[in-house]
Amino acid sequence: MQDKEFATTKSDGIVCEHEIKPSGKPRDPESGCTGRANYQVMCSEHGKVGEPHGLRVLAEPAQSAHRDSHRAVPASNAA
Repeated sequence: MQDKEFATTKSDGIVCEHEIKPSGKPRDPESGCTGRANYQVMCSEHGKVGEPHGLRVLAEPAQSAHRDSHRAVPASNAA
C-alpha cells in the first residue's frame, strides 16, 4: 500500500497503484508493471511535488520542506 507522502512511480512517471515489494517489483507478478523506478513526493492539496527521486532517502528532504511550507502559512491566510 502507498503511504500518504510518497508514491512509487514507473519509469514513464505513472504512479503504481498496487503493492510493491521492497525490491521495487510488483507483489503480483501478473500485474504487468515493470516495477518502481522512482519515488514521487505527493501532497493531498497540491498533488505531485517537485521532481521524482531515485531513492526514497533523497525524496524525504523535499517532502519535509513542502510539509513545512504548509505550516508556515498563517492561520488567517489558510483556506
